[in-house]
Amino acid sequence: MPIMGLILLSSATSQLLSTEGLYLSPDEKRLVFPLALALVSFYGYWFIANSKKIKEGFFRRHEHDEASLRHVRFGKISGFFFMGIFPLLAMGLLLPEYLPADLGIGFNPDTQYFTGAWILGLGLVTVPLAYINGRKEKNWQLYPQIRAKNWTERTVFWAAIGWAIYLFGYEVLFRGVLLFPLVHALGLWPAVFINMAVYSLSHLPKGMDETLGALPIGLVLCLLTLASGTIWIAFAVHVVMAWTVCFTALRFNPETNFVGSTKLVMALRRIRKQGH
Repeated sequence: MPIMGLILLSSATSQLLSTEGLYLSPDEKRLVFPLALALVSFYGYWFIANSKKIKEGFFRRHEHDEASLRHVRFGKISGFFFMGIFPLLAMGLLLPEYLPADLGIGFNPDTQYFTGAWILGLGLVTVPLAYINGRKEKNWQLYPQIRAKNWTERTVFWAAIGWAIYLFGYEVLFRGVLLFPLVHALGLWPAVFINMAVYSLSHLPKGMDETLGALPIGLVLCLLTLASGTIWIAFAVHVVMAWTVCFTALRFNPETNFVGSTKLVMALRRIRKQGH
């Protein structure tokens, strides 16, 4: 399995770097290991999720709409494991002093109201912006990522859940593994700037607009993550933005339809009619 191979590689690297002559200081480990994990995790996910052979396999075995759903679902679950589960396991081997709570994955009762207030406030700001972005015809080439023409309740479910599990893994990597250890090693602003740069570069495949837009968003989310001590503000805001863009594009894209007789599908069909 690729994840097990990466874990074994990380373990071997840790042992190698601890040998005489290649020793890294604690702060150097807090810098080198998270950066290496970020690169391995993100590009491991990207290679798997964007493999043409894997995609062709789905479309060879299933009709178009079902193949698109299964392929996108596979990519989201891959992102969850490669960027969420694998880095946490690898951190346990490379930097065992960092527990999940030390990486922002836990409940912080001291900042729960701060966290809730910022999620609500940023949601009120980002939803209208994401809605405007989702209405732009040029974005219909990217969103919704499931390129089904006929959407059922099941398609809607996996579009929503897929984004949530993928972005949890995404935030574990970017606002957890790639932030807290770097702050301890380098200080606040160098760590934040490195995080912003890597975060922005990860958006390059989605175009220059999202790449540049990721810079101020990355800055705000890093600072709020450190202030709250958890990744939950970044996770919630990111999910709300993704859902808004996805379902706004779905609503206005004339090439998609809602099929079925469930209450959800019928409600979406009525909303769709109001949008045209």
